[in-house]
Amino acid sequence: MTNPLGNSNRNRQALPTPPSGWPVGSYPTYAEAQRAVDYLADNHFPVENVTIVGVDLMQVERVLYRLTWGKVIGGGMVSGAWLGLFFGLLLSIFSSGGALALLVGLVGGVIFGVISTSIPYAATRGQRDFASTMQLVAGRYDVLCEPKAAEQARDMLARLAI
Repeated sequence: MTNPLGNSNRNRQALPTPPSGWPVGSYPTYAEAQRAVDYLADNHFPVENVTIVGVDLMQVERVLYRLTWGKVIGGGMVSGAWLGLFFGLLLSIFSSGGALALLVGLVGGVIFGVISTSIPYAATRGQRDFASTMQLVAGRYDVLCEPKAAEQARDMLARLAI
């Protein structure tokens, strides 16, 4: 079946595909896998044949701090102030009242920031009283190489470990 909107081969290339190649090294951290590929590149290995694959993926949420009403309102004021200053600066460029425009932008930004952070926090009703970051990490990182050059890559990486 053909695609009336364009080249169907282009759509196939955009789809996720599993990695190919033979394993030539396995590392506990991404930095070590990256170091291995960099070593190959520094020694004039054709790195276009190499892929780094994260195996045993985990979603890690790191808790940063406890949220309180003070932190929520304070954060809203600060982020709103920056946004308000930006809009106030734009307004002052295109109007005659420069300082007044900056002040209006700043006050409006602070009010907007407090409202835009307070409502979502209040909606959680204490179910999520902490701030965190999410990260996708792997249990290990495998370096794969196309079969035509895998043996050479494996030999080179064995020298790196020495």
